Amino acid sequence: MINHSVSRVIPLWPRAIILVDMNAFFCSVEQMDHPEWQGRPIGITNGAQGTCIITCSYEARAYGVRTGMRLKEAKRICPGFIQVPAHPERYARVSSDIMAALAHLTPDLEIFSVDEAFLDVTHCQRLLGPPQRIARLVKQTVLEASGGVLCSVGLSGDKTTAKYAAKLHKPNGLTIIPPVRARATLAKVPVTELCGIANGIGRYLAERGVHTCGDMRRLPIGDLGQRFGNPGRRIWLMTQGLDPDPVHTGVDAPKSIGHGKVMPPNTRDPEVIQTFLLHMAEKVAARLRLHRFRASRIFIGLRIDTGFLAHKYRCNPPTDHAPDIVRLCEHYLRHVWAGQGCHQVQITALDPQPAGYQMDFLEPQHERRDRLNQAMDAVNRRYGEFTLAPTRLLARSRMPNVIAPAWKPFGHRETILQR
Repeated sequence: MINHSVSRVIPLWPRAIILVDMNAFFCSVEQMDHPEWQGRPIGITNGAQGTCIITCSYEARAYGVRTGMRLKEAKRICPGFIQVPAHPERYARVSSDIMAALAHLTPDLEIFSVDEAFLDVTHCQRLLGPPQRIARLVKQTVLEASGGVLCSVGLSGDKTTAKYAAKLHKPNGLTIIPPVRARATLAKVPVTELCGIANGIGRYLAERGVHTCGDMRRLPIGDLGQRFGNPGRRIWLMTQGLDPDPVHTGVDAPKSIGHGKVMPPNTRDPEVIQTFLLHMAEKVAARLRLHRFRASRIFIGLRIDTGFLAHKYRCNPPTDHAPDIVRLCEHYLRHVWAGQGCHQVQITALDPQPAGYQMDFLEPQHERRDRLNQAMDAVNRRYGEFTLAPTRLLARSRMPNVIAPAWKPFGHRETILQR
């Protein structure tokens, strides 16, 4: 018998971009590791001493708990709220496992943050099926690679629309905006809801009558190009569902390498501040050496009530040696800081350059110093950060390191080493 049925051919998308967003990622990992917390309101703080909510579970959000809220307030408004000290190394490991699994679906993967990634699946359609099917496969891949973390997925024809779609249905959502419907879907969306359009640009657009993405059609693309250059032209296209930005699979060379840490509110004790600065100086120097950089400009700052009290120093020759940075910190405390109450410290190498310059032959102690640094770094990489460290750091804050927004599981942005 001859089968005369004709199989339906599903047309390929000209471009298919997926944004995967792990829902309340840190909390999801903690609830996965502690089944007794499933379905209960939990919030992550920076160590047991932390007083500010880094993120919270959806059960806590239902009571009004939010990122940045003080722990005391969260416990007041949310019955049964559970404080959970952060475990950044664990989150980094789970994230890396997820990203590695997603890379098996497509090599066109951009790790956007510790809990977000873009996938360009345009070239995978003949192998894996239509984009809708690939999006469901992505959700299943995250679940299996993590051991139980749920995610929300947005699918469209460009990065901006896919990211907007991913946040529409949380947690555990799947939102599809076909490229042909992207412009109409975004038309009534406020421009400031799109990723990358900050309040400053939003005010500029509002002054010209542009409040929603649909309003943007009345503003010539050349006006934004003239004011903001290529980023301005991209913003115009973003609002029309035509974001041209590709998925970036690599990591750009660093423009800075820095570390900061929150202190107890209104800290004025110079001994405490000096310990925090020493802690950050050691971290910045170790990270410079890990990636074979040296820096000739160092930013040192304390956040006070009115903002950052900061100063920039020049190093000649460029350095990757913590004591060099510590001496700058001592100068800063003597000549810049005037006893104001502080809330945070920050040290940043502003211009990291490959460490390949010729040391002054009249200073042979540099060679000995470098050998000592290499030995210390080898021990710390094997046995854990600050296994070898200045004695003063025995009194450093017990708060764990924080995963930076730009964290990556490789390269100079791997600010949290995985365990």
